[in-house]
Formats: sequence, structure tokens, C-alpha cells
Amino acid sequence: MTKIILTVTNNLESDQRVNKVATSLHKFGYEVKVVGCKSRPCKPYQKEYATERLNVFFKRGVLFYAEINIRFFFHLLFADADVFTANDTDALAGTYLAAKLRGKSLVVDLHELFPEVPEVTNRKFVKGVWTKIEDWILPKVKHGYTVCQSIADYYKNRYGVNLGVVRNMPSYKSLDDIPSTETHSIPLDKKIILYQGAVNVGRGVEWIIDAMPYVREDAIFVVAGKGDLYEELKTKANDRIIFLGHIPYAELASITKHAAIGVCLLKNQGLSYYYALPNRVFDMIQCHVPLLATDFPEIRRIVATHETGKLISDYSPKALAETINSMLDEPIDHDKFSRLAEELCWEKEEEKLKAIYEAAVRRHTMSSNDKI
Repeated sequence: MTKIILTVTNNLESDQRVNKVATSLHKFGYEVKVVGCKSRPCKPYQKEYATERLNVFFKRGVLFYAEINIRFFFHLLFADADVFTANDTDALAGTYLAAKLRGKSLVVDLHELFPEVPEVTNRKFVKGVWTKIEDWILPKVKHGYTVCQSIADYYKNRYGVNLGVVRNMPSYKSLDDIPSTETHSIPLDKKIILYQGAVNVGRGVEWIIDAMPYVREDAIFVVAGKGDLYEELKTKANDRIIFLGHIPYAELASITKHAAIGVCLLKNQGLSYYYALPNRVFDMIQCHVPLLATDFPEIRRIVATHETGKLISDYSPKALAETINSMLDEPIDHDKFSRLAEELCWEKEEEKLKAIYEAAVRRHTMSSNDKI
């Protein structure tokens, strides 16, 4: 049985993409192991595939990333596996070096345009380091994939590397099969405007809060998630603005299905945000919820093409409220959402993943000096 190890620089617990990829590879018949780290307190984590979380002395910053890549390198140097996968640029250096030294196939899964994320793009030295790592390794990569076509095109233009596109879609759910038990005391007699995800800068949560005084009285704004702005924005909670905090992903759909509108608003804070295709774009489709979304290329590719919501570029309170009020008056086409839920789901997307790994495994079996 072909053995695959995936490296990722988190503690595994909330990384839905890595879990989906590992679960699919296991289903395809590979022996899979995911290696993360103990950079924060960890809960027990058991899956049908093997997992390991490496101890780290440094918990954040440049020393953390240097340490975890050194630990990945030495772990993989002696690991029993045929294919190594680096999840994102921050796991790339150690994984690549081990694959190169051992003559193993390397696969990369780029979850975002890493040097352009908001936490990096305005820090010249840090951005330079990650860019140099990509400049060094990505032109050599023969097997890889990313989350959307715009990012794949960016890397093709910059490095000549051909990355597949495996979008970060949820598993298919029939609306009738989604339980309605986990409502967290949300008043279901109201029209629910729902934001789900990290409550961070540039995610549009504060814009909806500012718009709520102009939104019709029978509507409420519900925020499901935590993040850097959570405590600050929570001070604005009232009977029309409800903060739920972190909701486990397994429970989230039971809340989402009650929403009248989903929110996916992003500030242009670099190319990573501009090219983003957030999970909630597809989560809302699975739950038959129209989306109020930023008019960025990849979001537009789904929302405009399939007519699953409204795109907006004016985030002033009255403009947002006007669009929200008009959306609340429109009926939901459940037949259309049912068809899209079956089409835009992980079960269809994972077939692309299968082809990428089959190619990497074939390369591993070739008698070549450079299998990366």
C-alpha cells in the first residue's frame, strides 16, 4: 500500500481542508498520516488515518516556523512513506528538503497566496522570506494543487508551475438531513443574517453591524466564530446583533440552514484576499442560503455564474442595508440550490485530488534520480 505523509503547521483540530484531503486519500486506498504540531493546547484527535503532533519549543513567529520545518525535515528523513505533501508555503522548506534528499515525490497544497495574506504582505522582511522560499522551491514542483483558478494562474505566470485546482468545498448534504437541534437560542422567528468564520480585520463583520440600524426590524445579525476583533465587536451586541463565539464545524450547518442571508464580505488587503474563495461560499449553497458577497474574481465566478446571491462593492451602511432588505424580500429557489449542492460538493471535487496523487505515485515508482 502506498504511504503518504502530509505536513501542516497547525494542531490539526480545526483544519477542515487537511482533514478532507486525508480522509479522501484514505478512501482511495492510501495509507495516510498527517503530521502537525503542538503550537497550542491540543485536544484528543482521532481519525481513520494516522496523526502525529510534534512538540515545538517556540509557539509563534519566525523561530516557530524555522523550528517546525527543521522538525518536519528530521521526521520525514526517517519516515516510512512514499509521497510527502506540504500544506502551504509555511510547511514547504522542511518537506521539500526531506523529499529531495530521499528521492520521494513531493505534492504541494497551497491553501492561499501565502506571501500576500494580510498578516504578511505589509511586513517587508517576512514577506521577502516566504517569497524567497517559493522562488526556490515552486519552480521545481511537479505535483501540486491550490484552492482556486486565480491562484493557480498566479503561480503559473510567476513560476511556470502547473497546479491543479481542488476547491475547498463541503461534503454534500441534503437540506432535509441537516439537523435543526443546535440553534444556540437564536430567535428563529426573525430573519437571520449570518456571518460564519474568523472575526478578523477585513472580514466585513463591522460593516454589517453599522448597517443594522437601516435593516428592517424583523432581521437580526448573527456572528458564528471568534478571532482578533471578537471581543471588541462583541461590545456592540444587542437584541439585533448576536455573537455566538466559536461553533464546532459539525454543528454549524444546523445554524446555517435557518439563515435568510449569508455574508461573505472581504476588504482588499492583498492578492490573497482578492483571489479568495472562502469555504462559506459553498457552505451557504449546501444549506440553500443566498449570499451577500464581495465582488472579487473567484467569489464572482460562483455567485454570479450560478446566481446564488448578490455581489456588492459599496460597503456604506445604507447601501448594505438596501441590498440586504431587497434580498430578504426575494424567495429562495430551493430546486436550484438542491441541484447546485449536488454539483458543488467535495465528493465531486475529490476526483481531481485522486488524479493528482495517482500521478505523484506513478512518478515515485519511476527509476528517476529526481522524483520531486
